[in-house]
Amino acid sequence: MTVPVGMPARRAIPFKDRGGLAVVLKELLEEVQELYQADEVPWVIGYSGGKDSTAVLQLVWLALRELPEEKRTKSVHVISTDTLVENPIVASWVTQSLITMEKAAEEQHLPIKPHRLTPDVKDTFWVGLIGKGYPAPRPKFRWCTERLKIRPSNTFIRNVVREHGETILVLGIRKAESQARARTMTRHEQRRVRDRLSPNGNLPNSLVYSPIEAWTNDEVWTFLMQLPNAWGHNNKDLLTMYQGASSDGECPLVVDNTTPSCGDSRFGCWTCTLVDQDKSMAAMIQNDEEKEWMQPLLELRNKLDVRDEDGRRNDKHLRDWRKMNGSIQLFNDQIVHGPYTQESRVNWLRELLDAQTYVRRNGPASVREIELISMGELHEIRRIWVFEKHEVEDLLPKIYEEKTGEKFPGGPLDEHLTLAGDEMELLREVCGDDELHFTTARELLAVERKFRTMTRRAGLFEELEKTIRRGYYENKEDAEQSALRNQREKQAPDLPLFDEETTNAPA
Repeated sequence: MTVPVGMPARRAIPFKDRGGLAVVLKELLEEVQELYQADEVPWVIGYSGGKDSTAVLQLVWLALRELPEEKRTKSVHVISTDTLVENPIVASWVTQSLITMEKAAEEQHLPIKPHRLTPDVKDTFWVGLIGKGYPAPRPKFRWCTERLKIRPSNTFIRNVVREHGETILVLGIRKAESQARARTMTRHEQRRVRDRLSPNGNLPNSLVYSPIEAWTNDEVWTFLMQLPNAWGHNNKDLLTMYQGASSDGECPLVVDNTTPSCGDSRFGCWTCTLVDQDKSMAAMIQNDEEKEWMQPLLELRNKLDVRDEDGRRNDKHLRDWRKMNGSIQLFNDQIVHGPYTQESRVNWLRELLDAQTYVRRNGPASVREIELISMGELHEIRRIWVFEKHEVEDLLPKIYEEKTGEKFPGGPLDEHLTLAGDEMELLREVCGDDELHFTTARELLAVERKFRTMTRRAGLFEELEKTIRRGYYENKEDAEQSALRNQREKQAPDLPLFDEETTNAPA
C-alpha cells in the first residue's frame, strides 16, 4: 500500500503486533524472574535517568516485587555515572531519583542498591582541560569519554566481578536507537551463551541482558505512562523534561567506545563540543523562563567550541606548538599543536568561575550552591600548574578570590617551589616580550628549587636538560624548521660509500 505524497504516515500502535502491553509485560516479568532466580550472579543495572534505563529498571523492580521475599536473594546494583558536567537539570533529576529509589527499596524489602559514580578528581573534565591543558574534545580526540564515563562504571563492574566471579549487566539498549546499535546487538546475539544473555567483549566475566531491545520509542513511553513509577519518582515529570528539548535520545551507560557518546544524544554533558551545538540546553532555556539561569553555561560551552570566520573548528591560537612532553610533532609538514597555553587555561578558569558566581547570585534558590567546578578539582588544578607545569607564580588562589569574592580555602604550597609576584615581574622584565625565554627560565628556576631541599640531587641535570630541550628554539617557525630537518634526515637512505680497497668491481 502506498501513502499519498504529503500525507503523514500512520504511526504503529505500540505492542499491537505482540498482543498488547499487558501480554508483553507479563512475558517479560516472567523472563526477568526466571533469569534472576537461575543463579547467584549479581546484577548491575545501568541507569542514566532517561526513558530507556528508567523502563528497564522499572521492569526489574516490578518483577522482583512480585517474587516472595525469601526468593529475593541476590543483589541488584543500580549504577549511575555523574560526569560532574552533566546538564544540571538532568543531574538534579537523577540524584533525586537515586535518593527516592534507595528509600523505596528499603521500604519494599528489595535487594536493589543505587550507586552514584563519579570520575576520580585527576580524571575530571576541568582538571583535564584547565589543569593539564587538553583541548576541548573533538571527534578525533574524544579524551573525555574514557575518563568521565567508562572508567567509573567499569571499575565498579570489575569490583563486582572480583568479588563474585562474574556479573550480569542489565542495560536499556534498543535496536531502534540506530542502525549501528542494531548491527552491534545482532552480532552479539549470535554469540549468546544463554537465552537473552550476550557476552561483553570489553568486560571479561560479564554478560549483557537487554530486556527491551525490541521496543520502539513509542512503546517505551507507553509503558512508562501507563504504569506508575515503581519507586515513586513521577514518570510524567520525566516526559515533561524530554518535551522541554527538541530532539530525542538520552545519554546511555557508557562501558566502551562503541557506545554512542553523550554528544550524540539528547541529555549529555553541558560542556560537550563533540556536536555543533547543545540543542537540548538551548531548548530548555528557550522553552522555560525558570531555566534561563543556564544561559551562562550555554555561552561558555559555545566559547569552548572555538571556530574561525568560516565556521571551522580552529583553536590553534590558544594552544602551545609543542606537545605535552615538549616534543615537536608534524603532520603534512605542519606543526600539530599541543595543550592549551597558560594564558588560555587561566582564561578558561576565569570564565568558569564567572559563570558559577553568576548562577549562584542570580539563579533560583535551588541552584544557589551549585558547583560547576568542585574545590577538589581546584586543588588538583593548582597542584598541576605549580608542580607539573612549573608555573610557580601560583595564580589560582588569586583568580579564585578575584572572581568569587571569597578567599581560596587552600593552604600555602611548599615555599621552596613558588616564586613571589615581584620575582616573576622582574623575570618578565628581563625576558621582555620573549614568552618562550620567560617560560624556559621559569621552569629552570622551578627545577632547581625542586631539588634544592633534597639530600641526594640525583636527576637534577637530566631535568635541566629536558627543560632546555623544550625551550631551546627561537620561536615556532624555528621549531618547525628543526623538525622538518630531522624528518628529512630520518627519511634519507644510507648510501654505501665508494672504497677502492673494499670494492671488487670488474675492470
